[in-house]
Amino acid sequence: MRMQRVTFKDFIQLQRGFDLPKSFMQEGEVPVLGSNCIIGYHNEAKVAPPGVVTGRSGTLGLVQYTDSPYWPHNTALWVKNFKGNHPKFVFYKLQTLNLETFNGGVSVPTLNRNVLDDLEVSIPDHEAQKRIADILSTYDDLIENNRRRMALLEDVARQLYREWFVRLRFPGHEHTRIINGLPERWTRKRVSDVAECVGGGTPSTADPACWEDGDVTWVTPTDVTRNKHFVLLDSEKKITEAGLQNSSAKLVPAHTVLMTSRASVGYFALAGREVCTNQGFISIVPSEPSHSPYLLFHLSERVEEIRAMGSGSTYPEVSRGKFREFEIVLPKHALAVDFGERASLLLNQIRVLKQQCDRLRVARDLLLPRLMSGEIPV
Repeated sequence: MRMQRVTFKDFIQLQRGFDLPKSFMQEGEVPVLGSNCIIGYHNEAKVAPPGVVTGRSGTLGLVQYTDSPYWPHNTALWVKNFKGNHPKFVFYKLQTLNLETFNGGVSVPTLNRNVLDDLEVSIPDHEAQKRIADILSTYDDLIENNRRRMALLEDVARQLYREWFVRLRFPGHEHTRIINGLPERWTRKRVSDVAECVGGGTPSTADPACWEDGDVTWVTPTDVTRNKHFVLLDSEKKITEAGLQNSSAKLVPAHTVLMTSRASVGYFALAGREVCTNQGFISIVPSEPSHSPYLLFHLSERVEEIRAMGSGSTYPEVSRGKFREFEIVLPKHALAVDFGERASLLLNQIRVLKQQCDRLRVARDLLLPRLMSGEIPV
């Protein structure tokens, strides 16, 4: 495959996005693309598709693609002129240029598009660009299809919870008496009555023995707030056994309900394996493992009540002591088990799809630089 070297300014033209404060966003379906994600929706588009956007301020190096009209935010740079290059190829090519290394900011990471002008970029002809984009898009399309399936599965589980435990149309509800506001044999309990609440900890950041070659899954709030679906398979960082022993972090079993309890309070995940967390969590380990799915959905439905318990001058935090006293409604055992079995089937399907997505991303990321360099001819 024949490659030609051009300067960045002859490859594409980047343009700074447009100001749009949150308070000015009007209800609509136009995505507003920030430095690393969709930050909202508006009723007006600034740019017609296809769109390729990367971070200008805050987060650098991440690249987004859209097939719909959009509003590039002023924290982003958007491709104003593709200069004859295939837009999807441009999207993938930008991912290989390590744009985060061109940070010119002092306190806030900032990318000045002008510093890229003389950067040399190797590109093939347009037909080869299209073939490369098609190959890589196959992986991304499969990932997106899996993502949609996961969203549907999670919604089915949530709707089942609401049907049984909010609308009270559970199996046998026609023949169940209501006593003191609850179906017969349902009870009000404190969280501490049905689960152990476990805190987390952070190993010494100065001790390499706590981090080097670690293989213990150590979850931070970012792992959960960025998690698109309840099932959490892995973490961004790992610690060692020494790190586990030299901190207040404790291992909790698979199917533990993880709840962020500091700053970003009330984000939930279901541990897909044995994990430990930092101190920004309350890990909820049910006395009855079969109750885990019920507690996951029950607590996530009452997130505003949980957040209202938070206190603190710097950032809100829900203490374990206060959370242990939080009152929950527990259905009769057989019903909780029945829901747990049904929800677990759906959550397990999400787990399988997530594993497939991880493998697809690994394969795509291995192919990307080799296709871009011409090492793999197309």
